Amino acid sequence: MDEPNRSCGYNAGRPGVSLQMNVVLIGYRGTGKSTVGKVLGAKLGRPVVSTDAEIVLRAGQTVPEIVAQHGWEHFRDLESAVCQDFAARDGLIIDTGGGAILRPHNVECLRKTGTVFWLTASVSTIASRIGRDNQRPSLTGTKSFVEEIEEVLAVRTPKYQEAADHIVPTDGRSITQIVEAILPCV
Repeated sequence: MDEPNRSCGYNAGRPGVSLQMNVVLIGYRGTGKSTVGKVLGAKLGRPVVSTDAEIVLRAGQTVPEIVAQHGWEHFRDLESAVCQDFAARDGLIIDTGGGAILRPHNVECLRKTGTVFWLTASVSTIASRIGRDNQRPSLTGTKSFVEEIEEVLAVRTPKYQEAADHIVPTDGRSITQIVEAILPCV
C-alpha cells in the first residue's frame, strides 16, 4: 500500500479532528468499496454508510432515474450534501460513489474527519467485476463499456491520487487481504 500524503494513524495536529476518524473509501465502481466497507465495519464495529444509497433514499429514486430526470449536476449536488452530512459524523466507514472526488469540497470535508483510502483496480478487473451494471447510467453516453472506463479513469485518476491518504490496489487480492492492508492505518 502506498502512502501519498500522510502516514497511518491520527494526525493530532489537525484542529477539529475527531477522536475516531471516519474511514473513507474512494475509487471507481467495481474496485470493492462496498464489500470492503461492510467487512471493515464488521471488524471495527462501526456503522457503514454509502453515499449512493443515501442519495437514493433521500431522492426516492434510483440513480438512473435521478440522472434521467434531473441530470448529473443535480445528482452531484445531492452527493455533495450527503458527503457533508457524513463528514460531520464520527466513526463511520464511508463508501463513496466513484465520482465523489470530482468536487473539491467533497474531498475537503471528507478528509477533515476521515482517512481516505483509494481502492484501485485495472480496467480489465473493473470491467469483469461490474459487467453490464444497469443501475448506473453511462457517464460518457457514446463510448463502449471498456472505453468509458478508460476515459473516466483518465479524468478521475489524478483526482483520486490527490484525495487519497493511502492507495490500496485490489487486483488479484481477496476482500480479506484488502481489509488487512487497511486495518493498520485506521
